[in-house]
Amino acid sequence: MVDETLLARLTAEADLDGVAQLVVGAVVQHCGMVLLLQRPEDDFMGGIFELPSGKVEQGEALDAALLREVKEETGLDVATIHDYLGSFDYASGSGKKSRQFNFAVDVIAPEPIALHEHDAYTWTALTEEPPVSDAVTDVLSKYREATGA
Repeated sequence: MVDETLLARLTAEADLDGVAQLVVGAVVQHCGMVLLLQRPEDDFMGGIFELPSGKVEQGEALDAALLREVKEETGLDVATIHDYLGSFDYASGSGKKSRQFNFAVDVIAPEPIALHEHDAYTWTALTEEPPVSDAVTDVLSKYREATGA
């Protein structure tokens, strides 16, 4: 999985920076495509596509949160976490300073997708310009660089 020292450093840096909410995001790929989930229209940032992601619970390690969130949001099981792709900060719907740590993951099987918190999903080719925020576009660029995709 991921180096525990890296995870501890990321968490400590976020604490020093006054980040109130830690979030993890996953670049799930299959056959040159990445999985994007569409937020419900009536939700914070409704309608946009995003990476499978979610809040880290109190006392939870980043890698454990990543495995849990991918499962909760997609129904997929992570086989490996293999690249840290950086982070971005944003204000949550409640105004909390949040930091999303992003990782490339492989899943045991890419289907079936079981959505519980999103309206839709799409597998998007890495060669396309996906319908995502600038921050997620940057994460996907780092993913392309890290994997040579």
